[in-house]
Amino acid sequence: MVVRVRHLWNKTTREVQFYLTSLDCDANKLGQAIRLHWGIENSLHWSLDVTFNEDACRVRTGHAPQNLSLLRRLAINALNLEQSFKRSNRQKSKRAAMDNNYMLTILAACLSDDDTSKSACQ
Repeated sequence: MVVRVRHLWNKTTREVQFYLTSLDCDANKLGQAIRLHWGIENSLHWSLDVTFNEDACRVRTGHAPQNLSLLRRLAINALNLEQSFKRSNRQKSKRAAMDNNYMLTILAACLSDDDTSKSACQ
């Protein structure tokens, strides 16, 4: 059982969640596993949904869902690498759709000589 307490401005919420696992009953290990899971969910999946409205995508047949998922992840990485336009990824994506020069700026960010950026767009 995990109890989460969240404080927002003038409101406090309390949420209780139950987990089933085959792991040993070690609170530290279980806490790390839960935080790791939600860290991925909150950083990547939430970002994909906000930027590309991924949860509303109705593509379900053949290889299309996997292909679109891969393209979205590549696009998120490219948008994260581009640092000249300090806006959200959704705003960057919309600007790139309307401005070919900005789209080229995003693509150029993937071609940087920095080793960390090369792995993000490949």
